[in-house]
Amino acid sequence: MTVSIRSARTADVPAIRRFLDFYAPKRVLLDKPTVTLYEDVQEFMVAEIDGVVVGCGALHVLWADLAEVRTLAVDPECQHNGVGHQLLEALIARARAVGVERVFCLTFEVEFFAAHGFKQFSETRLEPGVYEELLRSYDEGVAEFLGLERVKPNILGNTRMLLDL
Repeated sequence: MTVSIRSARTADVPAIRRFLDFYAPKRVLLDKPTVTLYEDVQEFMVAEIDGVVVGCGALHVLWADLAEVRTLAVDPECQHNGVGHQLLEALIARARAVGVERVFCLTFEVEFFAAHGFKQFSETRLEPGVYEELLRSYDEGVAEFLGLERVKPNILGNTRMLLDL
């Protein structure tokens, strides 16, 4: 089985939607409106096997040195074949390419992310000016990263993890 990883296109949004429709009711991923998936398609990468999208993941940049891995999902029939690992490695490479120094995620898959060097964190390390700027964001991922009261305990009850690049 050969997996190829590439940047997502608008034609991939229905496949990404199917992953969300499968995992969001199980409270593994946060649901997102389809319009948001189209708006954010440039953040996504997809995994394909024989031309069929079998996984997805997004890298959302939050600040000059900080990004979040979001919506990392693999078709249940393709799990445990390295698809998720390849997607995550591609997202980490993308983070390095855009100059990000830290990547965080909110996950139930602690062992998976730990295998890629992510570590659990509770304290947010930011300069005061950056913290003040991030407080202006409406993005829930930013609120989760900052550990703001409105998201404590976080929406899904998952673990905050961070990777220093």
